[in-house]
Amino acid sequence: MLTKSLSDAASALTALGSQRVWSLLVTVFGDLAQNEGDVIDGPVLSLLMADIGIKPEATRVALHRLRNDEWIVSTKQGRTSQHSLTARGRRESAAANPRIYNLPQQSPENWQLVILESAAARNRTSMERLGFAPLLPRVFLGAGNNKAPQDAIVLRPDTVPKWLATQFEPKDLRQDYAALHQALLGIRQALAGANSLTPRDTAVLRCLIVHSWRRLVLKHPDLPRNLYSESWRGHECRVLVSDLLIKLPKPNLGQILLD
Repeated sequence: MLTKSLSDAASALTALGSQRVWSLLVTVFGDLAQNEGDVIDGPVLSLLMADIGIKPEATRVALHRLRNDEWIVSTKQGRTSQHSLTARGRRESAAANPRIYNLPQQSPENWQLVILESAAARNRTSMERLGFAPLLPRVFLGAGNNKAPQDAIVLRPDTVPKWLATQFEPKDLRQDYAALHQALLGIRQALAGANSLTPRDTAVLRCLIVHSWRRLVLKHPDLPRNLYSESWRGHECRVLVSDLLIKLPKPNLGQILLD
């Protein structure tokens, strides 16, 4: 069972935003059981979700939704239900891995400015899929190694004016990252005073950390640190997440019911 300091720190993560149960399950499976052949037994999943504060009926509803979405498949092994990612679930989880798990030193350093022929040439969603963030109509920012549309004008400036971050930086995400940064600092401090953790505790903390990070980092393209303002805490959060996940290695799920 989590110590009070770790429990309080974990509660700070759950308080950061609405906990959509189906999205939390995507995190749990994507982090703890992403590979082909990985399964999570029903009793183990119920225990972890209860520790996070999710009611059994909410978990059942979310599992039903993910099965209908062909993200999760459930089978019976005797009287025990076993849940695993489908091929689609594994594929889409793996696609998100670089944004979630890349180390800080793997973040891009160079950037480019892309100007499209017209505002209608490509929509914002298609440009974000290529790794570009909107600055103005027709104008996007991206990491230097991203592949720009073939007919676009591409500029690679050497310097970054200070006003640039205020033009494109999502203000709501700036506040969300600041809150996450404080919560992660709390987890780090609480872990420093903890003697040892059970596999169950480790799984709960990992899932809360990954989920809180995932729900922000997947909302915007990956851009170099120098494009952001000094108050942007996204890159500091990546450093903390990487450090905490090293301290909380993936547990053996088979040991969780033995705690």
